Amino acid sequence: MTITILLLLALLAANLPWFSGRLLYLIPLKHKSVGWCLLELVILYFVVGAIAIAVERSSVGQVAERHWEFYAITFSLFVVFAFPGFVYRYFWRKH
Repeated sequence: MTITILLLLALLAANLPWFSGRLLYLIPLKHKSVGWCLLELVILYFVVGAIAIAVERSSVGQVAERHWEFYAITFSLFVVFAFPGFVYRYFWRKH
């Protein structure tokens, strides 16, 4: 159950940058470019990762060792999760 919640949280967080014209939903921008969205995507990746590590520590009691391959795969999955928001912002939405 916890894994499902974490995956849904990652799916939601990956799509958040594409649905607002504000930087991190706080700072208003005249035009939010792709670069700002990608920066938000990286920040939210680390936020979701920190939440996942906290959940792992509380449920198992220790955190498993991770190497660069783990981070490459999880970031790639996070980018794939962001695809629906990207399509909505740049292909479906009328400006």
